Amino acid sequence: MLTESLLEDARAISGRIVSLRRAIHAEPELGLQTPKTRDKVRAELADLPLEWVEGPSTTGAVARLKGGRPGPAVLLRGDMDALPIEEDTGLDFASTVAGRMHACGHDTHTAMLAGAARILAARRGDLAGEIRFMFQPGEEGFHGARFMLEDGLLAGEDGTLPDAAFALHIMPNAPHGMIGSRSGALMAAADMVEIAVKGRGGHASMPHDTRDPVPVACEIVTAAQTLVTRRFNAAEAVVVTITQLDAGSAHNIIPSQAVLKGTIRTLSPENREGVQVALRQLAEGIAAAHDMEAEVTFIQGFPPTINDARAVALGEAVAREIGGPQAFLRMEHPIMGAEDFSYVLQQVPGAMYFLGVAQAGEDWSQCCGLHSSRMMVDEGVLPYGSAFLAGCALRFLDLGWAEGPTSG
Repeated sequence: MLTESLLEDARAISGRIVSLRRAIHAEPELGLQTPKTRDKVRAELADLPLEWVEGPSTTGAVARLKGGRPGPAVLLRGDMDALPIEEDTGLDFASTVAGRMHACGHDTHTAMLAGAARILAARRGDLAGEIRFMFQPGEEGFHGARFMLEDGLLAGEDGTLPDAAFALHIMPNAPHGMIGSRSGALMAAADMVEIAVKGRGGHASMPHDTRDPVPVACEIVTAAQTLVTRRFNAAEAVVVTITQLDAGSAHNIIPSQAVLKGTIRTLSPENREGVQVALRQLAEGIAAAHDMEAEVTFIQGFPPTINDARAVALGEAVAREIGGPQAFLRMEHPIMGAEDFSYVLQQVPGAMYFLGVAQAGEDWSQCCGLHSSRMMVDEGVLPYGSAFLAGCALRFLDLGWAEGPTSG
């Protein structure tokens, strides 16, 4: 079976996959500019027949592998940026840069994608189509995928986008080697909200001579929770969380302004737009009722990550061929975190999957999660991830969205 040989091929280069991961992990970079990471990837893959394209907005790069025969194009993506977190793992290859750590596993994503590129390049003559390997910076809030799309890096020489796109994200507190995903909404849109309640300050002993914005801001926080539960279907998760309330400078001074900041998470474009309209109406209405004004600002984050059902079925088939009937989990519910691969999935049918990287034999539910300073990865899973990505590409080039076994 084709996928069995893919896993053998991946295990044969496991040393290269792990070495690249560790090299990237030791020198984490932030944001849209990750030149050291990009250069490590290009050096690792320098011997392969890849055509590289880069753009002006980021240090992102796409490597194109053209098969021996014409056919469709498929995209595989790995992100490269780290987080501003001080590492506390004690690993021999821990971050050498103060205040930075690959705490979301992007080092493993990049290494697994590079492994998939090497596996697939060895089969170049048998490929009917083109595979594009997307090495992307700026996933952690910097909209790197959007910039790479706008720069035209995901398109082929004819200017067309790929026919399918796949991405893999590790999950440190999930069963070792388990791949999971779901059709439809997998992850949420993440937007920021800022509400400035503008009143009139004065002496705290004479509140009647002021327009105190603090209790009005508190009223808006409480009303926002009622809004979510009464204006939106409980089966379609909407989260509005106010995390900051900034006001005042002394215990006996009523401030002239109170500022609320928070996050909004939604799973559909409709609810994303609807909650913003409703929040603006609510804040402005409550402030007006107290003879004040509310200035509401939204900062657009990533859109919801929406998986194509055909892509999820394809990934499930590949996972079960590689790992057996228990290797794939159909997730019942979305995760309310956000992911900028969503920009790609807005324009290209495809899917993102999660890969469990808890230590083999350990209680995965007790492992540190993503964005933890002590997040750990069982590197023995990485070849499996490379084989899975390669399998998704091969299966799509072989069968498209049709059901059936891969050839080999």
